[in-house]
Amino acid sequence: MPTDLLTGPWSLAIMALLVLGDSFFVIIPGEIAVTALGAIASSSGSPPLWSVILCAGAAAACGDAACYLIGRTVGTERWRWMRARRVRQALDWARRRLDGGTATVLFTARFVPFARLAINLVAGASRIHPLRYLCLVVVAALGWAAYQASVGTIVAALVPGGPVVAVVVSVVVALGLGAAIDLATRKARR
Repeated sequence: MPTDLLTGPWSLAIMALLVLGDSFFVIIPGEIAVTALGAIASSSGSPPLWSVILCAGAAAACGDAACYLIGRTVGTERWRWMRARRVRQALDWARRRLDGGTATVLFTARFVPFARLAINLVAGASRIHPLRYLCLVVVAALGWAAYQASVGTIVAALVPGGPVVAVVVSVVVALGLGAAIDLATRKARR
């Protein structure tokens, strides 16, 4: 059965690896994994929804912290790709945003893949106090995980057809919400 892997003991580990990988490579479907597992948790009861949220939040916080450490140790200009015009623009944007309000930016960037990477690299390069940064990132990551899992949970509750249908619909909803957030951030930048 297709849901056996998603309800089995490895489901949380696979989701956590996808979320962690998504911190560095935005093409990895971390958000989708959390949303799908939220739908599975809601419709089948396994794994428990709280464990989906905690594992996803922990993996997201670890990924963000790793990006922070890279920014802190390497900086934002060491490698040639970091000096490319588009990357410089993203990093400059992140620096301006961090100067305006660290907590707001870290919470908001958690929902925007490319912004999340740039913000965390710049936060490290800017030497934001590590304890303050970690506290903010953990809260932001748990909020993000709860939101993503809730999307799956709500879809599973509203859409009949069992876990497989709930996963498919929740993935479509998550992609639609992600596209809407991307569109809104692009419009806000203009």
